[in-house]
Amino acid sequence: MPVVSWMWVAWGALFLVFVAFKLYISRMSRNEDDQIILQDSFEHVRAEQAALMARLERTKPVGNAILALFGAMTIFVVGYYVMDVVRQFK
Repeated sequence: MPVVSWMWVAWGALFLVFVAFKLYISRMSRNEDDQIILQDSFEHVRAEQAALMARLERTKPVGNAILALFGAMTIFVVGYYVMDVVRQFK
C-alpha cells in the first residue's frame, strides 16, 4: 500500500480513538452535578461527586495525549498535501 493510504489509515484510527474517548468521558460524566451541597445529610452525594471528579481527573493526561497525537497526525496530513502542491508547481 502506498504511503498516502497508510497515512489516512493512521489518521482515521486516531480519529476513531479520539471519538471513542470523548464518548467514554461524556458517558462517565453524565451523572456529574454542578451544585454546591451545603447540608450534612447529603454527604453521600458529595462523596459520589468527589469520586466521579477524581475519575475524570485521572483521564485528563490520556485525553491530552490522544489529542496531541491526533493533532500531530492532522498536521502531518496537511503538510504532506502542501508539500505535494509545492512539488507540482516547481
